[in-house]
Amino acid sequence: MATITTHDGVHIFYKDWGPKDAQPIVFHHGWPLSSDDWDNQMMFFLAAGYRVIAHDRRGHGRSDQTDLGNEMDTYADDVAQLVRALDLKNAIHVGHSTGGGEVTRYVARAEPGRVSKAVLIDAVPPVMVKKDSNPGGTPIEVFDGYRAALAANRAQLYLDIPTGPFYGFNRPGAKVSEGLIRNWWRQGMMGSVKAGYECIKAFSETDFTEDLKAIDVPVLVIHSEDDQIVPYADSAPLTVKLLKNGVLKTYKDLPHGACQTHPEIVNADLLAFIKGEAAGDTRAVA
Repeated sequence: MATITTHDGVHIFYKDWGPKDAQPIVFHHGWPLSSDDWDNQMMFFLAAGYRVIAHDRRGHGRSDQTDLGNEMDTYADDVAQLVRALDLKNAIHVGHSTGGGEVTRYVARAEPGRVSKAVLIDAVPPVMVKKDSNPGGTPIEVFDGYRAALAANRAQLYLDIPTGPFYGFNRPGAKVSEGLIRNWWRQGMMGSVKAGYECIKAFSETDFTEDLKAIDVPVLVIHSEDDQIVPYADSAPLTVKLLKNGVLKTYKDLPHGACQTHPEIVNADLLAFIKGEAAGDTRAVA
């Protein structure tokens, strides 16, 4: 397996496919998954001639099950070390959910010339948890509930999430994919229970406001109004307002896991943005 070793001795697994002189696209997965969550996008953009890269965040997938560093600053630093090891330049960084937070923190601090564009898909910025400065956020009790359920029986929690809200399979008339449910469970169970537990704090309580303000490159923000995991109103519209060069694409009825349930829609929007063809208006997709 291809890995890099971080400054603190952690082995980070990654995939690196395609021509090494092609423009790189780096994919950042959500909690508690792995780089395998990007299978469709990796194959799509590989066929389109890009160099595609995805890593398993520390504590997730095939990377080391770490005791320490399961927080956003270290996640972003791990990305920076991977980027340096592969000497990626002019890259597009695409993050889903927690991965969108990781992209935001990394891109805000990236070395000049390393990043050309970024994409945040149903992502956690600016900040998820409800507090005085974020009155529309999700109450901390919700995340406490996730932590309690994970510590008690994460195997069951990792079935309940994809069976229900993650892919919108709890919506009337939803076309349920048993394969997506099982693959979500498989990815989650590959990782560390400790890292999964601690990552809940990382994705829910990290405030990305200043990171978003610091980003200079173009950013595409994709979010669905029917996202049951990261509520739309407290994320995408607020994120775009903080960005210097942000474009918002709003989907009407797609789920949080739209990259897997509707890849033909998401991939087309990603490709248009990467090619510089994405319009600056909001487009609703049923």
